[in-house]
Amino acid sequence: MAFSWKKSIPWKKSIPSKKKYNEDDRVSTMIEHPSVGDRIVDVIVILLCALVAFCSIIPMWHVLMSSFSEGQALLSKEGLVLWPVGEFNLEGYAHIFKDASIIDGYGNTLFYTITSVALGFMMAAMGGYAISRQTRLRTPMILFLTATMLFGGGMVPTYMVINALGWVETPLALVIPGCTNGMFSIMMMNAFNSVPHEMYEAARIDGAGHFTTMWKIMLPQAMNLGSVIILNSVIAAWNAWLPASIYVPRSRHLWPLQLVINQLINENKDFLDSANPDYSKYLIQFAAIIVAAAPLILLFPFFQNKLEKGVIGGGVKG
Repeated sequence: MAFSWKKSIPWKKSIPSKKKYNEDDRVSTMIEHPSVGDRIVDVIVILLCALVAFCSIIPMWHVLMSSFSEGQALLSKEGLVLWPVGEFNLEGYAHIFKDASIIDGYGNTLFYTITSVALGFMMAAMGGYAISRQTRLRTPMILFLTATMLFGGGMVPTYMVINALGWVETPLALVIPGCTNGMFSIMMMNAFNSVPHEMYEAARIDGAGHFTTMWKIMLPQAMNLGSVIILNSVIAAWNAWLPASIYVPRSRHLWPLQLVINQLINENKDFLDSANPDYSKYLIQFAAIIVAAAPLILLFPFFQNKLEKGVIGGGVKG
């Protein structure tokens, strides 16, 4: 009987053919189709976002349309103003810009905003860089900055310090106290911690000092969260009016825009007491809001991309 060597090899077996998938099958297996619960959650989120947008836009739209309305017709109007009431006019804006102090207020506000934001961000960046390094005083300094966020001296002690320094009725009282913020330093610490440590080590090995490493190497990569700090500082400085009313009450040439507008509204709020009231003065309060808020509204789109990245990056531990 002839011996067949092919039958004696145990591994010589037929291998089952693999199932062949076409391109559509492979794509379909990679797509995760949302369930009914996921679609319901998406609808709820969209509705909530639409509600928040409605609550944010409608008040400003009401003020904008009121500023373009006729004073006497607007005074008798009840409810929301979705379109200008009566004849379209700009008398409210004419009353505002007729006062030269508005232009001075704009200039003062720009000066206070730019200087306080620049100094504040520089101090926050240097403080955040210092406490982001592994030093012996790192923990005590973080605790110290946290304490400043929880406790404050109060308005009267702060005024006593400002007065003792001789800053009352000077621009320094509106710039220096507002440019320090412990929370911003801690935020910058987190931003610096998110930068890869290898880049810090490489810069130090190449001979870069701490200032060079911070400003040229690490800070450009931490500017997503830094943009959030700058935007919040700009909003706070632009809308600030209480410090000016406390520290420079008699120096009207130093008043910021918000305080000038507040004074202008108070001077014209009793226009109905006159024999022949000028109803256009009723529009001043609406036009003043638009004049004060317009720069920030126009500035926000330029920070939107950085703001989103910064908020997301700030929630990730570095």
